[in-house]
Amino acid sequence: MHDLFSQVLNKRDLSKAGDLFMLHDCDIVNDLPAVLQIIQQISSEADYDKHDNDQSVIEICITRVTSAIREAGVIEAHAQSLVSLLSSCLEHDLKPNSMNKDPPHAKLASDILSCVFLNYTKMTVMKAAIPVAVKFLNKGNRELCRNLTSYLSLAAITNADLLSTQVRPIIDSIKDGNIYMLRVLPQMYTQNKQPINDNVTMLISLLPKCEQAEKISLLQLLQLVAKDSPQLLEGNIPTLCKYLASSQTATLVLQIFVEMATSNPGPFTERVQILKETAETQLHTMPLVVQVVGLVGRLSQEHAKSSLSYLVSQLSTTPENCQAVLLREIKNITDIRRNMLGDYIAEIAQYAQSSNSTTKRLVQQLQNDYADRNSKLSQENRMSGSVTVINVEGKQGYSDVHRSRSAL
Repeated sequence: MHDLFSQVLNKRDLSKAGDLFMLHDCDIVNDLPAVLQIIQQISSEADYDKHDNDQSVIEICITRVTSAIREAGVIEAHAQSLVSLLSSCLEHDLKPNSMNKDPPHAKLASDILSCVFLNYTKMTVMKAAIPVAVKFLNKGNRELCRNLTSYLSLAAITNADLLSTQVRPIIDSIKDGNIYMLRVLPQMYTQNKQPINDNVTMLISLLPKCEQAEKISLLQLLQLVAKDSPQLLEGNIPTLCKYLASSQTATLVLQIFVEMATSNPGPFTERVQILKETAETQLHTMPLVVQVVGLVGRLSQEHAKSSLSYLVSQLSTTPENCQAVLLREIKNITDIRRNMLGDYIAEIAQYAQSSNSTTKRLVQQLQNDYADRNSKLSQENRMSGSVTVINVEGKQGYSDVHRSRSAL
């Protein structure tokens, strides 16, 4: 070990600690395992939190160590030693005191976490760090938890599979009030769905407590749940409808509803009115509202009539670039219930000359559908009137049929 590091650590010489920054990284990089071991020994002493001098020495030494690791690019060689030191901090009280001041081990842990998660793209580092890092979520330090949430969010970008093994402790942390951790769940969902599915109602109940960033993350998570297991959300539709009133959350809620209605539109039959009101007050939500209304319209003749009346009525007030969305849903309904198209085709035909090519194509398709249906009906009518069969005393004679055809 370099003489200066030895003097500072072994003698707890704060007067020389600042000189550590005059050393070149290459002069101390090989000493780092031994330095980290001594730092862990000192910080683990029973009276460490009572000695300000020792704490200051350790703070300076850990800053110099993490700086050398960062500048020399040797994090992978020293990750295990750093994680060992980090783990030792868990054995101490990390809660802020009555003056909201962090205890020394919380500061030490914060410095190490910052250094380690700066390398969130390195698999070997994250593999060592993540299982230990998540344990800090339940140590009662709000600021440490907030910072750790940011680190884990970054780690989830390239290490979702590693982080997904920690879903249950993360959810436990959320239950304990660490709502910040909602931000990491969307990245982890595809890797480990079941713990989240098992707690989806609890998570939804947290919406009123969420700040905007957490609220957005939670709604993004629910969209993934809606794609995978939409039935889990059906009992929470009234709660989610409350967030249609906000322009910041309405689009996300409607995206969830579209996924759910695609699987089963039934639960939305009683929510059509609030969806229409949302589209009226927030015009940007119209395409999503229309999709849900259209899906409801496929349920029955009665729902088809109600949905078609609404969709057609919106053609005249909707911007031209959104008319295609309405027409697409009209076609989806009338493909199932062709007999209803005739009531609306005249109004739909007004948009045949639209400058929007998709709108023009859909109008033409609907007109063709109407013409085809009329042609088939006409043909069926002719066929049904082309043969008259006469029964005499329960018997059918060829000559009777022949004469009947001749008469026609």
